[in-house]
Amino acid sequence: MSDDTKAILRAFIVENFLFGDESQPLTADTSLIDNDYVDSTGILELVSYLEETFGIKVADTDIIPANLDSLARIAAFVDRKQAG
Repeated sequence: MSDDTKAILRAFIVENFLFGDESQPLTADTSLIDNDYVDSTGILELVSYLEETFGIKVADTDIIPANLDSLARIAAFVDRKQAG
């Protein structure tokens, strides 16, 4: 899993979902859903960002917490999609 990918994703999440508030605990394994950082509309915004930024296609069946619930999971998902 790329540290660059995680850094890019973290910057996007802090800016768009935490409104620049870096005081929120956001580790690689912090649940975005359980901590109410991202709601269903935010997930769609995240998917659009992933497709545009990383040049991947996210299928409807890919939109699950196992792929999109934390920085680590999102970065691993992006890496798998780019490798495939």
